[in-house]
Amino acid sequence: MQSKIRVPDLQALQAEGMPITALTAYDYSSARILDNAGVDIILVGDSLGTVFQGQETTLAVTLDEMIYHARIVSRAVRRGLLVVDMPFMSYQTSARDALVAAGRLVKEGNAEAVKLEGAGYSLEAVRRMVDAGIPVMGHLGLTPQSVHAMGGYRVQGRGKKDAEQLHEDAKALEEAGVFSLVLEGIPEGLAETVSSALSIPTIGIGAGKHCNGQILVLQDVLGLPTREAQVSPKFVKQFADIEGEMTRAVSEYIEEVQSGIFPGKDHTYE
Repeated sequence: MQSKIRVPDLQALQAEGMPITALTAYDYSSARILDNAGVDIILVGDSLGTVFQGQETTLAVTLDEMIYHARIVSRAVRRGLLVVDMPFMSYQTSARDALVAAGRLVKEGNAEAVKLEGAGYSLEAVRRMVDAGIPVMGHLGLTPQSVHAMGGYRVQGRGKKDAEQLHEDAKALEEAGVFSLVLEGIPEGLAETVSSALSIPTIGIGAGKHCNGQILVLQDVLGLPTREAQVSPKFVKQFADIEGEMTRAVSEYIEEVQSGIFPGKDHTYE
């Protein structure tokens, strides 16, 4: 096994110009595969609301659900840095509430770092968590917990004013103490400008190639749609057709059971 990835190791990868790899995981078996393959960051994302639970948004995901999935994933992770999302309304109410929620993710969910969205109201929460020894990852651009305010899942930062605000927010989060920053759904040029202005690594998802790393949802990578008639975002690349292979395997199982082929002698106790 390769050496365990810690927060300082990500900054070392950034300094070496080595792109950081990150993927989501919500269960033991998936996390084990990712970790053995050598993924640097394994994120238990609140995207489990749409991916794992089949909901339309991430807003209904609870802190207890995040702890549950994080604890399961943590049993498989030996090398990667385990980062866990703070769900909607677990940190927006006050810095104290954020600290308590993050503490639970670490104590009960075995998180090695937490991630939250936005700046502004989040800055004091970041400072409180960092002061308490909890590493925090930021997230700007298309922030799914603000889906209603944004009017849907839309590309952010295209206008001059919005781009300037995102740049300011990124600097403010860095000053507050985040060790890394996810940039989602923003123009490539803006992501490049922000990344070059920060000393911390940026992780892109729909932000082009100039970030210090990339993250995708595992199910998108595997070609495993999470909802009927789901349209994948432009930034997603499908690296496998697991849905097709699973459908083939299940169809073959049904055929063999119905025809009496399975179970055969090799699968029967004498």
